Amino acid sequence: MTRAIIATDHAPAAIGPYSQAVRAGNTVFLSGQIPLDPASGQLVEGDIAVQARRVFDNLKAVCAAAGGSLGQLVRIGIYVTDLAHFGVVNEVMAEYFAQPYPARSTIEVSALPKGAQVEVDAILVLD
Repeated sequence: MTRAIIATDHAPAAIGPYSQAVRAGNTVFLSGQIPLDPASGQLVEGDIAVQARRVFDNLKAVCAAAGGSLGQLVRIGIYVTDLAHFGVVNEVMAEYFAQPYPARSTIEVSALPKGAQVEVDAILVLD
């Protein structure tokens, strides 16, 4: 199967040896996004809500570059450094998604790149 690399300047550039997303057939695998500002490459300042919004904005930009939208995500993985933020991340996610919601996992991790408090990866299926 042919793979196509998805890249956009509207989301942060990869900070390691990986692609923002890879399309295989009609499925697009989005790498994890942390709350980096795409223009500066720096972590956004603010609380978990500010960071989560930046993450979902970054994912939205990668989805658009792939020819899709957040509404076509079938699965997301959320990684937080403190599960006490679970409720706030849920509230922010509700700003970006409508039913039917994608499948999801939320996992607490000990640390994330650049000191981020949240990271989200996703799988997109194009119609």
